[in-house]
Amino acid sequence: MRYTLRQLEVFVAVAQHESVSHAARALALSQSAASTALAELERQFDCQLLDRIGKRLKLNALGFQLLPKAVALLDRAEEVEELLRGQQGVGSLDVGATLTIGNYLATLLISDFMQRHPGSRVRLSVRNTRAIIDSVRHHELDLGLIEGQCEDDDVITQPWVEDELAVFCSPRHPLAGAGGVELDRLLREAWIMREQGSGTRLTLEQAARHRRGRFNILLELEHTEGIKRAVESGLGIGCVSKLALRDAFRRGSLVAIPTPELDLSRQFSFIWHRHKYLATGMREFLRLCRQMTEGIRRSDEIDLPQVP
Repeated sequence: MRYTLRQLEVFVAVAQHESVSHAARALALSQSAASTALAELERQFDCQLLDRIGKRLKLNALGFQLLPKAVALLDRAEEVEELLRGQQGVGSLDVGATLTIGNYLATLLISDFMQRHPGSRVRLSVRNTRAIIDSVRHHELDLGLIEGQCEDDDVITQPWVEDELAVFCSPRHPLAGAGGVELDRLLREAWIMREQGSGTRLTLEQAARHRRGRFNILLELEHTEGIKRAVESGLGIGCVSKLALRDAFRRGSLVAIPTPELDLSRQFSFIWHRHKYLATGMREFLRLCRQMTEGIRRSDEIDLPQVP
């Protein structure tokens, strides 16, 4: 075999970081060692895998073909190493989750996973749907847990559990207790909204797409808890998952606004790259996710610790 796993590891890191120096830091190598490994791989096979565009290195056509195969081979090699060492863990796992899933489900799942496999290593990245899909497509994440749609041909999507959004307000707001509210009235209200690229924002906008009016957005926030706090203070109304609102509704600090004209249902889903090798750790994590929602109709029915 004319190539080494180290050469492939450097190639994958450079492809992900688009920089030899950044890849070297990620792998705890000197820049010269990383450059040598990449250059030697290309020299051995008389090929070029990356093109320099400005200060960045971009995959060329051959590099794009090699990347998923190299990632899969490195995943298998890690499993072999864990087996030979006799470790109880199931390797490392890079998980990406969108905000609702990351804040309310993923940390519990990872805690369960680590308790069952104490030798394992898990990294969790919490970002919006668009960012998670991009990271999975570029092999920066093993697995994504998203709450929005994914129509990328390079990404496999599997449904997980149903979710439903709710429009909500402070109990002191004029719409509190108003019964079913028409969309035209909702569009005139001040909204505390998630940012562009979030699955929550997309679901709400698609539900209202049959009306020409636009939402009156007072404030855009990237964090669900920030939206809840802003709505509680009376700045406007919001829309997030019922899973994130369950404790606030129970306490009465926020109240739901019935919206009969809006279909706010959506799907939580798993995503991974089409060429991804499903290593033991990834298969086990998916099993725990499905076990958590077994027999559950909707996400806000999942048994979670209550927040006082």
